[in-house]
Order: sequence, then C-alpha cells, then structure tokens
Amino acid sequence: MKWKASIMLPTVNGLTTSTPKAPAQGLCRRVQRLGVALALLSSALPAAPAESHLPYLDGPRGIIQRGVQAVLLCNGVFTSERPLEAVFREELAYLKAPLGNPATVGEPSDAAAEVAIDRAARSVRIGALGQQSVSARYQPGIGCVVLPPDTSPDEAAPLPTLPEVPDATANDALPWPKGDLNALAEPGPEVDQAALAAASAWAFERPTAEQNTTALLILHRGKIIHERYAPGFDQDTRTRTWSTAKSLAVTLMGLLVAEGKLALDDPLPLSWGLSRALSPEADPRRAITLRQVLHMSSGLYPVDSWGGEYAIGSGLAYWAGASSQVGAQDRGLVRTPGAVWDYENYDTLLAVGAMKAVLGERYLTYPREVLLDPLGMDRTLLSTDRFGDFILSSQVYTSPRDLARFGLLYAQGGVFAGERLLDPAWIDFVRTPAPASAAIDNAYGGHFWLVPSTRTDVPASAFSTSGNRGQYVIILPEQELVIVRRGLDWGKQGFDRWDLLREVLKAF
Repeated sequence: MKWKASIMLPTVNGLTTSTPKAPAQGLCRRVQRLGVALALLSSALPAAPAESHLPYLDGPRGIIQRGVQAVLLCNGVFTSERPLEAVFREELAYLKAPLGNPATVGEPSDAAAEVAIDRAARSVRIGALGQQSVSARYQPGIGCVVLPPDTSPDEAAPLPTLPEVPDATANDALPWPKGDLNALAEPGPEVDQAALAAASAWAFERPTAEQNTTALLILHRGKIIHERYAPGFDQDTRTRTWSTAKSLAVTLMGLLVAEGKLALDDPLPLSWGLSRALSPEADPRRAITLRQVLHMSSGLYPVDSWGGEYAIGSGLAYWAGASSQVGAQDRGLVRTPGAVWDYENYDTLLAVGAMKAVLGERYLTYPREVLLDPLGMDRTLLSTDRFGDFILSSQVYTSPRDLARFGLLYAQGGVFAGERLLDPAWIDFVRTPAPASAAIDNAYGGHFWLVPSTRTDVPASAFSTSGNRGQYVIILPEQELVIVRRGLDWGKQGFDRWDLLREVLKAF
C-alpha cells in the first residue's frame, strides 16, 4: 500500500453532523473527497470497526511503528544522551516489535540496514531505504525531527533550528530555583522521614516490570526534600514528557491571554483551510474557542480517542513527517463545541496553531523567552515537526528538576523566584473542571488533570500533569507540595498518580 498522509486524515469539511456511534467504514474518506451532505447520515449507519482495526491501515501503521522507533532512538541517544544499549532496553520497551538491536546497528551508507545511526549527523534511520523507512535527525535547540518515509536525512529540506540550550553544568552556581545551588533541604520536623522513604520505595519497587520509575522528586515549601533516580538517570537526564507537554502548552496560552493576544472565549484565529462544501466564512469551525480546545471539547471529529492515533491521527505528525497543523485542522465538526469531552492531541495542536497565528516571527523563540528562561528550564527542548510547528501535545524533552521548577510556578500561585509570571486567574482556570468532563468524574480542567470526584482519599484540590509512560507533576498548593515522577512504563502500565500522592501525604 502506498501511503499518502492526505488520505489518512478523516474530515467532513466543516459540515455539522450528529455524534456518530463509531466511524463508518470508508464514509469519512468519501466525504473528505466530495464534501457532500452524506456526512449527515453518518450517525444513522451501522457501527463499523474502529479505524485503527481496518486492514487497509496496515501501511500507515507500519510506517508509524518505524517512526516511533526512529524518534525514540534518536532522542534517546542524542537528546537524552543515554547509552545505545539502555535506549533499546528501556525507551524501546514501549514498542511491541522494535527492529534490530545494539549489535546489528548499521552505518547510514548501508541501505539494507534495518537500523542505521549516523553519529556525526546525529540522525537515525529505521527500516531499509526504499521500503518506507523513517528517519529522524537531531536539530539544535529542538531535538529530533522526524522526516517523511524514505527521506534520507542528507537529502531532507532545511529543518528548523534554535539556539542550542546550555550544557548540564550551566546553572550549577545559580541558586535554586533558577539554578541548582542549594536545591536540596532537609525535611522539616513536621515530615515523617520514614513515611517519606516508604513512599519512595512504593514508587520504585513496583509489582510489575511494566512500571519503571526513573525519577522521583518531592518538593516542600519550595525546596527538594527527596530526590531519587534509577540507575542511568540523574537530575539532568532529559526524557520525553509525552502529554505533560500539554500543561506547558496551556501555560503559554495563559501568558498570551495576559498579553491580550488571545482570549478564552474568542474564536481561534485559524483559517481552517478551504472547504468544497462551504465558503470559509460559513465554516462552522470558525466559532470554536480557545476555551473549548483547552477543555478537550472542540466538537471536531474524534481520531486519537477512537484508536486512530497510530494509524490516521496525530501519530502521522509525531512519527511520520506529516504536518501537525494540517492534521489538526483537517477535521469536521460533528458535535456542538463544548458539549462533549474527547481527549484529542489535535485539540492541543489547534491551540498551538493559534499561538503561531498571533505571534508571527516571535513564535519559535516565545516559549523560551517568556517561560523556559524565566523558570531556569535550561535542560528543556520543545520539539517541532519538520515545518517548524511545535508539537506541544507530546514532544518535549526535559529533566526532572526542570519539571520541578514548572510545578513550583503553579504551587506558588504563579510566582517564581519572587517574580509574578502567571495570573492566578489562569491557575484557577486550569484547575477548574471542564463542564463536559462531568462524564469522567470532573477529572479534567484546562490541560491539567484533576482528582476524580469519586475519590476521597486525597485532597480534591490537587491537580496534575499527565504523560504517557508515567510522566507526572502533581501539585497541591495548600500543602506547598510538588511531586515529580518520571517513568518509562510500558505495556498495560497502570501507575496511579493519585495513589502516589496518597502515599506521600502519609509523611505529612
């Protein structure tokens, strides 16, 4: 099957339909091509298999599988700076059937090699050339950028770059929290140190190998009172945040709102492209607001949440060289915006598109200018697709201490190192349940996760970032508490951040 990104992204060209029970086989692609009112019939058709289970998607699934390995291997070696053997053993444990092994890695000149690494060019290729291989190349200040299938890193169009971040020792002499000097403090007399150690053991000594804790930091009253790392990791090791990146994204949105460049209840400043069925002015998607996408309730056609992430959804941008912005905007409206909670990476990327629209030339430098540098997050790389659009729904590489700094910003009400950076009203927004999240026990706010209303064993006021493979920053402002847990979980996973909070609170 010859893969083309343009035919793998379902859309209904802006037409409003009723909520479908399941994607009707073939209908969405037919509507994408013709832009006709048949979309109105989609909810009345018999249920069909989820998109990700349809056999004609085997081609893109295979490409994405190779792309996942290319990006994780490239970032593991060149961004995380971890040994090749460790990357295969831990980062790639996430994959069901990774290609090759450390002993079989070939040179880029070997077109038949299943895995090729060019250390001079800092690039990785997965799959033999000419057989829908996928390559990723490290770019200064950004991390590894994935290329389209069978594109050689040497032949790729110019990729985005940013100034390289400082090395790991750059802020050793700066006082905490902007630097690492005096970051550690002894727990106060109100802290039961035996219970604290027990909570740490609970986090690291899991009953299954699928839960692999790599770092645990516990901060109280602004200082680190407990810090522990798995072998091969330390305070400077940069690993992927996965969807914890969404909480960084919403913070940037809050700064743009404070500047008056965006407003929560204004329509997103996006063009939405052309529709064969509607004029741009009549496109109903033009009414979708920033609040609605930050609440994961855009009303647009569901892709990732229906099992299509690794076949037709955001995985095309994450792992296969497609545009993150084209994919995010190439979905039709199937529900009333704000009415239904539906977790979609593309909703985050719509907010990122709005950020680009209002910032123009400042876009690529803005996150470091207003957030990363003020917080001293020197070890953090915000990655982009090959078109220079931030993939702030998932692709950020950062260290445990940088995430601790980010957590402190929220735990201290938007004040960091004595300077107000974030409006307290924005913190109230992100930790207030999204109206449509009532369907999931009010567990989601504005790109932060909340304690489910059905849980009574931890304070309801806690809130958290959440990323695949166990990336959590848990914040409890009333206790002046921040918990950072990094992981390389895989398989069924199951690490529960609120259980971790419960265990840590036994020490207070």
